[in-house]
Amino acid sequence: MFDKNYYCLVAGLREYALDTEAKGFDLGAIREEILNDLSDRDRKALELLYGYYDCENLIAARAGRTAHNPLGNLSAEEIKEALENPARLPAEVREIVEAYRGEEEEADEEERRIDTSVRFEKSLMEAYYRACARSKSRFLRAWAEFDRTLRNIAAAATARAVGRDAGEVLIGRDAITEQLRRSSAADFGLRGELPYIDTVLAAVNEEQNLVEKEHKIDLIRWNESLELAVYDYFNIDFILSYLVRMNIVARWTLLDKERGRRMFDRLLGELEAKDLINKQ
Repeated sequence: MFDKNYYCLVAGLREYALDTEAKGFDLGAIREEILNDLSDRDRKALELLYGYYDCENLIAARAGRTAHNPLGNLSAEEIKEALENPARLPAEVREIVEAYRGEEEEADEEERRIDTSVRFEKSLMEAYYRACARSKSRFLRAWAEFDRTLRNIAAAATARAVGRDAGEVLIGRDAITEQLRRSSAADFGLRGELPYIDTVLAAVNEEQNLVEKEHKIDLIRWNESLELAVYDYFNIDFILSYLVRMNIVARWTLLDKERGRRMFDRLLGELEAKDLINKQ
């Protein structure tokens, strides 16, 4: 199936961002503008990208915490409802929520096939990444694999530093995850396979300032989002890549307003510099 091209939408991304910035940065408004123009298939890919934050919110709500990330698809009230009736969640995620509800109530045969002795947050995030791996969006599949690996490296390095078993915090069961679980090498034996691993390990192990540590890791995310969509100009993969960077801008606008402003300017410059129409 051929990708649908969004010439007008992509051409207007810079204008959406500038208009919203003038009124106060509002990623939700930008996302709604984009959602309104997408096909049903591409809308599902975008919603799955933001499903990561829904999973964070489900984990928090189930643990009784009030924290809620507004980047998710569901409001705080909808998250609470989803824990009781997860029909709106992606199938893989819904299955986990239902199984862990079954542990608390009365599990049927289907629910028992999921090992609910594993921590809920671990099972839920693994289910989320499985859903992404089945997405029709090439970018989302690749981004989810990268994002999971990046988070696993940071988690494994942190676990090693405090003498904790990395297996407790790693998500997934691929070859890289097994390497992170078993290797005693300083770089987990992955330097030749993952070009960004030294940067991640340096940020985790050497940077004492937590804000600077997060900034260095987010720059890896930023650059990877560009790399994964380098040949995409008007399709859903370009739009998802753009939104990944918008998510980073939104985060840093809250954490460090000046740094968020610089990232925002960089994003707008990248849109302009691509000269998209001529490259098509």
